[in-house]
Amino acid sequence: MRVIGPLLTAFTFLTRLPVRFDTPADQDVGRSLAFFPLVGLTLGVLLAVAASLAATLPPSITAVGLVALLAAMTGGLHLDGLADVFDGLGGSHGDRGQMLAIMRDSRIGAHGALALLLVVLAKVFAASVIIQRDALWAIVLFPAVARWSVVPLIVGFPYVRDEGLGRSFRDDGSATELVWATSFTLALLVCAGVRSLTPTAVALAAAFGFGVWMRRRLGGLTGDVYGAAIELAEVAFLAAATRGG
Repeated sequence: MRVIGPLLTAFTFLTRLPVRFDTPADQDVGRSLAFFPLVGLTLGVLLAVAASLAATLPPSITAVGLVALLAAMTGGLHLDGLADVFDGLGGSHGDRGQMLAIMRDSRIGAHGALALLLVVLAKVFAASVIIQRDALWAIVLFPAVARWSVVPLIVGFPYVRDEGLGRSFRDDGSATELVWATSFTLALLVCAGVRSLTPTAVALAAAFGFGVWMRRRLGGLTGDVYGAAIELAEVAFLAAATRGG
């Protein structure tokens, strides 16, 4: 398996970190799915370092900073998808075509704004508890697990649009990339220990359940749905991790 092209492609599409790969081959886009958890791990390590540097600040302030830093490092890509999906859900009145049209609109409506607010607040509150308990393992892991949890959706569910960035991931990705991504994630969980299993299971259930629901609504998934699933998986992992040490 070629490594450099897919790896750089994953970082280029999922982050705003100073890693650029301007001309990925078509197959590199699909193969980059194998490296989604590694991208997430990189984000998590950077967040944990930032949390350690801010150890003298109140946990709530640090949590706000971490959520803002994550949004900055990802360019708000997944948050944008979340807003688009919930605008579509709220404004389409069950009409599939109208929902897809609303999701293409770059403007954020009331439903999308509310979804953003709730997700950001949930992340801040959960991260604050985790920081207060000095459970930085959860800060390291949650971006990796969330990005892994979307890989089964990309590989296993149909893509509903005829074009779009998400279509490239879906068309060129395969079970091979899912196996690689899962193997890497399992290695992380082994290192983190038993405490990581419940948050991981909850995050995967949130992403997969959301994917099933959206497939029933749309007949398939879109890039916005992928982004929303990542956001929901992040919230689910952090919320579940507040119950552990």
